Amino acid sequence: MASETSRISADVDYERNGKQWGHLHVPNSTNESAFGTLMIPVCVIKNGTGPTLLLTGGVHGDEYEGPLAIMKLARRLHHDDVQGRLILIPGLNLPAFAAGQRLSPIDGKNLNRAFPGKREGTITEAIAHYVMHVLFPLADAVVDLHSGGSTLDYVPTAIIHITDNPQRDAASAALQRAFGAPIALANRELDDVGLLETTAEKIGKTVLAAELGGDGRVSKVALEVAETGVDNLLVHLGITKGRIVTPAERGRPATRFMDIPDLGCYVKAPANGIFEPFHELGAVVTSGSAIGQIHSPHHPDHPPVPVIASSAGEVICIRPIGKSEIGDCLFVLAREIAQ
Repeated sequence: MASETSRISADVDYERNGKQWGHLHVPNSTNESAFGTLMIPVCVIKNGTGPTLLLTGGVHGDEYEGPLAIMKLARRLHHDDVQGRLILIPGLNLPAFAAGQRLSPIDGKNLNRAFPGKREGTITEAIAHYVMHVLFPLADAVVDLHSGGSTLDYVPTAIIHITDNPQRDAASAALQRAFGAPIALANRELDDVGLLETTAEKIGKTVLAAELGGDGRVSKVALEVAETGVDNLLVHLGITKGRIVTPAERGRPATRFMDIPDLGCYVKAPANGIFEPFHELGAVVTSGSAIGQIHSPHHPDHPPVPVIASSAGEVICIRPIGKSEIGDCLFVLAREIAQ
């Protein structure tokens, strides 16, 4: 079905009962293909009336656990397993996903900084525009699965933002609790301009994001968290039958609730060089302490530059790459909060 509000069309019918595999057709005229089309896979599973969940992955192309969990879910479910509708897109930023890159190799843009998009914009902006104007209006809940990609590694974390809509926030927090990740984070973004999640929040959608591992690989633990979490969300929303599986039943500790109190929790490299962390994921650090250091390959006679924590907290994310440049995020810290 062609959309009236977007250059992008879809060969699935979002209103038809049953299970459909198809594509979003994104015009992509290139030197190699004058009338070329980028074909983004989509699976729609609908059965009668009920809530609609839009579940996306691959917004950044080097983040793998989310797309794999969505692919496996889409292959497994039949339309009579659901009550309501699922719109499943494992690789929303397909050019980046196919290339294993954070940004699209076609236009160099970051899909998670491109919302609400532009109808006449670049390919990344056009995808964001389609999600904004076609998919968001269909959805009751929006869940976007990320990981740290090639440059960060996270403790698997389910994320919400606190907004000025308490009813919406409560519904999102209920999704977060049902997901059952090791950490449930009320996040303060370092940069929230153009995010899929914050854009969906602003129009009142129930929204959950996740950071599921990273380090440019597929983590067995993070993938299990993603798969169990998605299954739990479907039960919580009433889209599938069953019961929510707790972390304890999977041999994991109970979810811990945390927040990022200030932007000082994003610890940045103070110099170029080789990053030596003093801590691993899960470590607790104090404000003012040295939590790593940067060694200069050009000046081995110089003492390393200390990396100082300006806030106290627990390490929930770390840069797994030795080579770093000034301004790179080396650690993300969070603090535990009462629930």
